[in-house]
Amino acid sequence: MLTCLAVSACGGSGSSDVAQQSAAVPEPSNVNIVNPSLTVADNAPVTPGGARNLVWSDEFDAAQLDPATWFFETGNGSQYGIPGWGNNELQWYLPDSARTSGGLLIITARRQEQGDYDYTSARINTRDRFALRYGRIEARIRLPGGQGLWPAFWLLPQEDTYGTWAASGEIDIMEAINLGGSGGNSVLGTIHYGGMSPNNVFSSNEYLVPGSATAEFRDYAVEWGPGEIRWYVDDVLYAVESYWFTETADYPAPFDRPFYLIFNVAVGGNLPGDPDSATRFPVSMEVDYVRVYSGETRDE
Repeated sequence: MLTCLAVSACGGSGSSDVAQQSAAVPEPSNVNIVNPSLTVADNAPVTPGGARNLVWSDEFDAAQLDPATWFFETGNGSQYGIPGWGNNELQWYLPDSARTSGGLLIITARRQEQGDYDYTSARINTRDRFALRYGRIEARIRLPGGQGLWPAFWLLPQEDTYGTWAASGEIDIMEAINLGGSGGNSVLGTIHYGGMSPNNVFSSNEYLVPGSATAEFRDYAVEWGPGEIRWYVDDVLYAVESYWFTETADYPAPFDRPFYLIFNVAVGGNLPGDPDSATRFPVSMEVDYVRVYSGETRDE
């Protein structure tokens, strides 16, 4: 009825234009919910080659992402006081740049104007919805390649118990830069710790993925316990870290608190540099599943 009133007021030719414009603007698929419920999995550490018990997963089989599980970022990070997400990144995040299709999570980066930005992409996370401490965290992913592309699967603290970044830590399960170009076929596993920026430090390890990380799905995982974090690709152990610190608490802080999960594809930034004329858009990161395991079954 409101549509009819608007048509009457606008006249014949105007009403057709309004109707066409309204039809051309779809409702967003990914909408954040207010007051989500937080579940925290306090897992037993997984020993190398030891038993694993699945405690949480998303297989991405649903028609769309569940806002009770995932938070959809919008913008350039200015809402957190870090425009460019603290890395001079070039993308503007849009919730609907993440979707599910064919049992996959698909995050697509596009050369698309959005305000002052020339690129769009997506960043989704489980903050205030699901967090975990310890255990094995894994995802099976096919990565996008090209100069200026920076896909990542990583963890941030649910609460900044020991101070703002990076005093409360960051665990990068997998990140890759410029795959197929200057980044070759390698991925990185990294932890950030120490003091609050700019007094932060990091430890990073690189792994050359056999075959093609952009043409084939690979399983990227960490096994995290008190005093040790191990990185795997397709169950091949390639890095172990046991030294870290925070300026405000004793070891094993900051990696002794619950963290939440993040998937994103950044464009440009301090680490990869800008896209060039050879970078193809649109390009997507595809995730088959993400799973969290405990090292033992805990009785209710």
